[in-house]
Amino acid sequence: MKKKTEKTILVVEDDDDLRLTLREYLQGIGYNTLVAADGVSAIKHLLDTEIDLIVSDYRMDVFGGDYWVRFLKRYCGNTKVILTSGFLQEGDGLPFTLLEKPFDYSSLGALVSGILSGSDEQD
Repeated sequence: MKKKTEKTILVVEDDDDLRLTLREYLQGIGYNTLVAADGVSAIKHLLDTEIDLIVSDYRMDVFGGDYWVRFLKRYCGNTKVILTSGFLQEGDGLPFTLLEKPFDYSSLGALVSGILSGSDEQD
């Protein structure tokens, strides 16, 4: 059963299939979900919509990686962020929560729920 929420999640992922599947999954568990294929497209959503949580791939061809992380830290400091990556590991000095790829959707759902409920606060 869907839970009712007013929380909005922005999914930033350059893999088309994964991006759309993540949107379907997050909408299916009750979150308003927007998608972007890269950091530049994500900025448009960030300017137009109040975002509660960003779930973003780390490595993207267009405005990804360290520059994207630095942008998020500097300009989205009040927005919670989950970074997904198959290349990074906990302890790599990231300022945000890391979810290592591949991940299962139930793990993502639990992490999202914990962060948005305030039980998994980020620094």
